[in-house]
Amino acid sequence: MISNWRVTAGRAGRALWGPAPVTYGLIALCSLVFVIGPASGLDPAYGSGDAALAAQRAWFHRWGVVPAELFQGSPGAALTPATALFVHGSWVHLLGNMLFLYVFGVMTEERMGRVQFLLFYVGCGYLALLGYAAANADSEQSLVGASGAISAVLGAFLFLFPRARVTSLLPFLFFLPLRFPAWVVLPFWAALQWLAAGRASDGPGVAYLAHLVGFGLGLVFAWVRFGRTTRVRPAPAPAPEGENQP
Repeated sequence: MISNWRVTAGRAGRALWGPAPVTYGLIALCSLVFVIGPASGLDPAYGSGDAALAAQRAWFHRWGVVPAELFQGSPGAALTPATALFVHGSWVHLLGNMLFLYVFGVMTEERMGRVQFLLFYVGCGYLALLGYAAANADSEQSLVGASGAISAVLGAFLFLFPRARVTSLLPFLFFLPLRFPAWVVLPFWAALQWLAAGRASDGPGVAYLAHLVGFGLGLVFAWVRFGRTTRVRPAPAPAPEGENQP
């Protein structure tokens, strides 16, 4: 009876988490941190109006990266490029990042393996935020979000699955969902980040430079780690019934 229960529980766990437990775990952790934080607006203990805004600023300052404080030698500040990966500023910020992590993280984790993917995600995310902080060392603006780490996942995905087709929504085509190979979509995305980074101001906003650093780190890591192995190509879709007939 106990043996059968263990087998059933193991199968249920594998069905729940699928082949990418680290990716799903990261999504769950980021979502949980956001829900219990003041930015979600779900906890009345943080108050409303000015009180809620003050609580958000304090939360981001505690767990986010503040470049002006990062290089002052404080052990606590040195950890913030890691803690900031799990903090998000709004529902849109969270949902956008988690969508990208879900779309590109599952296949990348399957290719790298669980432990290596987790170390890659956290390590590249840390370095991406560190690079942004170094380039804006005088800034006192808190930086939060998993974008640097997720950008690294995009860079690795581009190298590992260049022919995988990705569904994209293009504004100039009335947001029609179109499917393009990764080698088209992801370099185009990186070019947009480059252009946006050149126009970014020193004030609050999107840390495009962290995106670029993360994307480059992910691409280089995948090239160094998997460059001598055969890259994975997506299996061709099965032919509709009748097409295989002579």
